[in-house]
Order: sequence, then C-alpha cells, then structure tokens
Amino acid sequence: MTVQSDLQQAIAACQSAKGCYATMAQATEDQQAKQMYEKMASEVDGHLQYLDSRLDYLNQHNELNQQ
Repeated sequence: MTVQSDLQQAIAACQSAKGCYATMAQATEDQQAKQMYEKMASEVDGHLQYLDSRLDYLNQHNELNQQ
C-alpha cells in the first residue's frame, strides 16, 4: 500500500464515522448526547480537512504523478 491509498482509506473511515455521529445525533432525544455527537462530527471535519490537504500535497508532489 502507498501512503496515498492509506490516506484515502483514512478519509473514507472519517467520513463514515462522521455519518454515524450525525445519525446518532438525529436518533437521540437526549440533548446532552445530541450535542456530544454533533461536537464529535465537527471534530471529524477538522481531521478530514487535514487529511484532504495532506493527500492533495502528496498528489501534487509525487514523482510518479509528474511523469
């Protein structure tokens, strides 16, 4: 596996987790739990931004892509 494919898998896993958190937030009537799930989903957004920017960087600077 390459670093890029590992990053793509990590991005997919984060997107899946974010979806799960959003689903749980909608499914609960407990306001404290809802806020917690929404906060967790928001934190995943930060992770996704970092991972996406890292993947973009690697794609732009990968010697195999330059040929």
